Amino acid sequence: MKILSNTFLFKRITILVSFVIVTLILWNTFTIFQKFKYEERIRMEILGEAQKELSNANLNSNIALPDKIITTNKSIPLILVDDKGEIIYANNLDSIKSLNPKYLQKQLAIMKVQNQPIEIIYNGKNKQFIYYKNSDLLNKLTYYPLALILILILFLGVIYLFFSSNKAAETNKLWTGMAKETAHQIGTPLSSLLGWIAILKMEKVDETYIHEIEKDVHRLNTIANRFSKIGSTPELKKENIVEITKQAFDYLESRSSKQIAFSFYSSDNNIYTKVNEELFGWVIENLIKNAIDAMLRKGELILTIENTPKKVKITVSDTGKGIPKKLFKQIFKPGFTTKKRGWGLGLSLSKRIVEDYHNGKIFVKKSELGKGTSFQILLDKI
Repeated sequence: MKILSNTFLFKRITILVSFVIVTLILWNTFTIFQKFKYEERIRMEILGEAQKELSNANLNSNIALPDKIITTNKSIPLILVDDKGEIIYANNLDSIKSLNPKYLQKQLAIMKVQNQPIEIIYNGKNKQFIYYKNSDLLNKLTYYPLALILILILFLGVIYLFFSSNKAAETNKLWTGMAKETAHQIGTPLSSLLGWIAILKMEKVDETYIHEIEKDVHRLNTIANRFSKIGSTPELKKENIVEITKQAFDYLESRSSKQIAFSFYSSDNNIYTKVNEELFGWVIENLIKNAIDAMLRKGELILTIENTPKKVKITVSDTGKGIPKKLFKQIFKPGFTTKKRGWGLGLSLSKRIVEDYHNGKIFVKKSELGKGTSFQILLDKI
């Protein structure tokens, strides 16, 4: 709980610090933008004075300084117009496009929106106006905070993924610990049951009853072994997949509603592949149990094994309520379930066993609402 509390506190601090950083970035950028804009305004006012000096100059005037001020402006686009609005000349605009009067008028309209014009008065009565746009540097500065915010969002995304993966790892560790503890706890009553079976045999109880009890004890032992393997890489051995599948099929058939018609078909009696017998049997049982639940314990269940040149195809079909196509992938996610009871772990666990441990594939082959569903498993042959 202390770890979770510290993690939650760290997340809140991270969000707060990120918010402060974004605010400071925006404020700092706004301040710099305004400063640059003010400096460009001063430069345009100085340029206006230089233009005025040139217009009032005579043959004896020294025009070197005002001329230099005007010619050194290489960054701020401007248009000089007279008091009637006629364009006198333009500077720092596209030289080819500037030959088109419509282009100049369009640029002039933009300049009128961006900045107030610089007024130049000659001889106390003649007027000219300098209109100008923001420089490229100022325009780039406008997008600077967006770039920084995107970087910050990326940074937060990385932090979020880190915490999510860390949380998932903690959850997996918790489930693994619970599974192993369950296997350990089952071991004690199993040993006791084996002792009681020995006593029953000595008492010469009906062998049929003892045989059924032994089957259930063996089943409990299998379950314990399955849980003990969670979280560790299982050992794969060359096995007859038909025999393993048939064992799981027969066990559930004998303990299911008689209103369900079970059918088992295999193209060959012996098909070999590398599997872990206990874990793969768990997958088959999960698929059969899901099929039984989907049919509300009444219908037809068919399991087929097809031997192809490279793959073994195992298909479990039912005549249940079916699955909407949009849920075909979602049903394999941990925690997803359409049942009122259950934790939604059966199919996700089956997917992990088949795809992560056996390098196979499990998917919904087909499903039709009100008619049934077919799941298929693909495994590599030896």
